[in-house]
Amino acid sequence: MFLRQLSYLIALDQHRHFSRAAQACGVSQPALSSAIRQLENELGITIINRNRRFFGLTEEGQRVLIWARQTLADLDSLRQEAAFAQDVAGGFVSIGVMPQGVQVVPLLLEHFRSAVPALRVEVTVYPNAEILHQLREQRIHLGLMYLEQVPRDGPFEVQRLYAEHYVLIAAPSIPLPAEHRCGWAQAASLPLGLLNRNMHSRQLVDDCFAQAGVVPQVMLETNVLELLHAEIMAGKVAGIMPISALPERTGLMEPLQVCRLDPSPAPDVGMLRLNQPNATALLTRLWHVTTTLELDSIYTV
Repeated sequence: MFLRQLSYLIALDQHRHFSRAAQACGVSQPALSSAIRQLENELGITIINRNRRFFGLTEEGQRVLIWARQTLADLDSLRQEAAFAQDVAGGFVSIGVMPQGVQVVPLLLEHFRSAVPALRVEVTVYPNAEILHQLREQRIHLGLMYLEQVPRDGPFEVQRLYAEHYVLIAAPSIPLPAEHRCGWAQAASLPLGLLNRNMHSRQLVDDCFAQAGVVPQVMLETNVLELLHAEIMAGKVAGIMPISALPERTGLMEPLQVCRLDPSPAPDVGMLRLNQPNATALLTRLWHVTTTLELDSIYTV
């Protein structure tokens, strides 16, 4: 059995097509198909449901896939550990981030690179549930998400970073209370742009409207934070979002009005990783950095 056979199997599951998987692996389709058949012969099981096309993995194939991912993840950790031992200034980390946490990432990376100057980083935006899945599959190393969404009996270690605080924001063309404090009934009377209902932060906002006994005027719903920022800054809608997700301000646009919502939900946001006894030196160092961060004073009103 060769490691390339395992990598071919993972690519085939990812691309669901023999030709595309072969292209991703840099080999011909016959070479990839032959390697998979050889793996099946060595293990004495059928891994692929196939005719002339790929029809998915068999039940036995799914179990082999889990084992293959674990094996290659362990090998990658071993290689990284060896490289890190030679050059403590570098390494690679993959981070999954919920949409509302994207603007926290530059600050996080600043601290990471202070500890590991030549750190290479891959950041991908996922829903909270997908971050958990990606960590379980060992496709990412770290996740940034709502800690209340992390199962207590799951295989995860968590580190709290800050509590979210929600505010009402709008361009100067939309009148907001002069005292910079706003109730949910006042917010409901404005044309609003909110994140999609399947996002946890939106569910928190909807709960607050429900508790206030009001129905908001929602004019825009989206899972694209940049679109929501653009519509708010253009004065088309007002928005409700965590302070950590506010649009960056520049000298080229008028300052946004910001009103504190009272009462405001304050869910904890933090980092998590898969709880593994053989964590690499790099991941151990980055995790230690997260334990030293104090971000509450940055993301509060």
